[in-house]
Amino acid sequence: MSKNPIYLDYNATAPIHREVIDVVTSIMSTVGNASSVHAAGREARRHIDTARDEVAALVGALAENVIFTSGGTEANNLALRGFGDRRLIVSSVEHGAILAPAMLTDPGVEIIPVDGDGMIDLPALEAALARADKPALVSIMLANNETGAVQPLSEIARLAHAHDALVHTDAVQAAGKIPLDINALGVDMLTLSAHKLGGPQGVGALILREDRLVTAQVVGGGQERGRRSGTENVAGIAGFGEAARVARSHLPSYQRLAALRDDLERRVKAVAPGVKVLSEGIDRLPNTSCLTMPGVKSETQVMLFDLAGIAISAGSACSSGKVTASHVLEAMGMPEDEGMTAIRVSLGWHTTSADIDRFVDVWSDIYNRNGDRADAA
Repeated sequence: MSKNPIYLDYNATAPIHREVIDVVTSIMSTVGNASSVHAAGREARRHIDTARDEVAALVGALAENVIFTSGGTEANNLALRGFGDRRLIVSSVEHGAILAPAMLTDPGVEIIPVDGDGMIDLPALEAALARADKPALVSIMLANNETGAVQPLSEIARLAHAHDALVHTDAVQAAGKIPLDINALGVDMLTLSAHKLGGPQGVGALILREDRLVTAQVVGGGQERGRRSGTENVAGIAGFGEAARVARSHLPSYQRLAALRDDLERRVKAVAPGVKVLSEGIDRLPNTSCLTMPGVKSETQVMLFDLAGIAISAGSACSSGKVTASHVLEAMGMPEDEGMTAIRVSLGWHTTSADIDRFVDVWSDIYNRNGDRADAA
């Protein structure tokens, strides 16, 4: 392996900020249960309250409407199950953390198709809302974890609210990469996850736009105002808050990554004109590129890049390390054999132009040794 590894898998997990490590380790050297009334307990509560303020500020919400959870998956489950018996409507490109609980909660869940760019079919959504036989809950991700495609959430919310539906968005990938305002989006709730922001793993939140009755899915001690029981992970939550603060302050500089991403895509297409960049022509996260390498399987690419000291991924990183055909690319109409040549490259705050140079060099070498040279003819 190279002596200077390059990490280009920020959409899987971002490196933890130094400031976050300092906060977490400092709190872990103390003791205190946030439900206790003595000084140590009050100090633990203060850390949680500070974090709640910072996480709320990241998305323009009120602090009292932040429900801390064990991560994005639990927050998504709470969103789908915590607001009564509703017809569930989701898109075909949702993360498994939405699709799996949606299908389990509502066997008749409506799955809305997307076009070739991964954008939701708005007429199909409106038709599904119109035929719902009971109040609906719509869950559409803000930004896709594989392609970076950004959905028109404001329009989705407008359509859904016209039919008295609630709207949830999994904003895990978008947070810290593009500006987020829960009120401007018009959604009723959104999900965040700390480890996508440079915070610790195992901490997330469901954030409400306005106070609503939530049926807790984890019950016991009554924490989080009775909406999610369990002794709070004080150090993790504090780290989440610090990560949210850092992400908010660094948001303007994150946009520079779009130029690096575009340069990467331009240069690999010059090597192999048959390269396809998914969702290339629409609004995408500035750090995300999903692209094919003609004739070379995704699994092979991931392995060879890893041997060269570059970390990338093939689709989602939440499939037990297995590289399988992407349901996202399939939903976008990409043939399976072509979809199996796609990788995801996701940049971040440590990414430099030199990293892009090295990526392109390695990409070119892998393609020249293993790719479909007829494609370049």
